[in-house]
Amino acid sequence: MASFTVENYLKAIYSLSRSNETGVSTNALADHLGTKAATITDMLKKLNANGLVHYKKYQATTLTDKGIEIALNIVRKHRLWEVFLVEKLDFKWDEVHDMAEELEHIDSNELIDRLERFLDNPKFDPHGDPIPDKNGVIERRDQIQLTELKVGQKGYVTGVKDSSKEFLQYLDNQNIELGNELLVKDIFDYDKSRVLIIEGQETTFSQQVCKNLYVNIIE
Repeated sequence: MASFTVENYLKAIYSLSRSNETGVSTNALADHLGTKAATITDMLKKLNANGLVHYKKYQATTLTDKGIEIALNIVRKHRLWEVFLVEKLDFKWDEVHDMAEELEHIDSNELIDRLERFLDNPKFDPHGDPIPDKNGVIERRDQIQLTELKVGQKGYVTGVKDSSKEFLQYLDNQNIELGNELLVKDIFDYDKSRVLIIEGQETTFSQQVCKNLYVNIIE
């Protein structure tokens, strides 16, 4: 069993690697975890010695196959717990991240397998992120950022890029949730904000908000 700290490091490297396939810098990891670069370096050396990462001084860090396996298992547990908390205990989607951070470290594959079956094998968590199966296989969705939709195009909301509490609460206040159908009515030249028809209601979103919403195009 990996320690909580090791699991958190591996999950962080996996998360950051999704936007940078060449690897993760020490400074980026320090910013993500809120700690000093020197502390990060010491841990990366230990992870490298244990065969969990590929680390060399002044170079980006990547996960080994063993590191990826552990990281995906943590991601799987985290996202399954989020589904459970939202669907079965009626928590809001902006309330579950911290609780899932605690629950993801429970070391029982049997518990997680049963949880997955109890939830009817969900493929995505409440924020639209894919849930790896027990073999680490992830179902990818054909989604794009809302900013890529042109005037007159339709889509439905599939996920969020920014899963912070503040952004999720903003979406709640705007009555936006996964599965909502929308139409791009207009795009303002000045600031690229968009006039949208969402479930029959007209609203205007800034470009920043649109960058943080994923949609699937409706042909």
